[in-house]
Order: sequence, then C-alpha cells, then structure tokens
Amino acid sequence: MKNFHPAGGCPVRDVISRLGDKWSMLVLITLNANGIMRFSDIHKTIGDISQRMLTVTLRTLEADGLVERKVYAEVPPRVEYCLTDTGGSLIPHIEGLVRWALKNMNVILEHRQKVSNRI
Repeated sequence: MKNFHPAGGCPVRDVISRLGDKWSMLVLITLNANGIMRFSDIHKTIGDISQRMLTVTLRTLEADGLVERKVYAEVPPRVEYCLTDTGGSLIPHIEGLVRWALKNMNVILEHRQKVSNRI
C-alpha cells in the first residue's frame, strides 16, 4: 500500500500543494500561451486575480524554478516573466488536466447539482 504521509517528505503532497492553489496553473498556462510577459499583462490576461495574489503566485513559481523573472535596469524598471524549461515541461500535464476538465465538466456539474438538491 502506498502511503502519502507528510513526515516522509512526500513529493506528491509537496508539489500538489504548490500547484493546487487557485492561481498557479492559470499563471503557467498564461505564460505558455503568451510567452514572455510583463506583470501588468499577466494581470490583465487573468483578470480576476489581485495584484498581491499575482505577486505571491509569481514568487512561489519562481522559487520552485517554474518561472523566470528578469529585471531590466531602466527607469521605471521593467520586469518580465517567462516559463523555465522545468515550467515548460509541466505544461503537457496541465493541458491534459484541462482537457479532462473540459470533457467531464458537464457530468461534474450535474453531480454537484444532485448533491446540492439533497442537502
């Protein structure tokens, strides 16, 4: 039996906790679709993410080596973000999850409705 206890430094738990938040996958997909982007462009593209949450998400993705942040010595400073090779290698897996979600969304919504009607 496979165990997923936190005491053993479970890689599944560790990685999923970082990518399973509300915004990380969306930021990765946005950077994959658009290439190099400035902070304001990422913010406009996603729309409903706050600037603070986008900052936190980008820092986390950068710390994990999935996103690269490049600062240009200009006035005002220009900052651009792009996927790293590691981040790019994750995209096919995220796209598979997106395909699965699109394929099964109606069934999932029907089940949710059934359950909420019973409550």
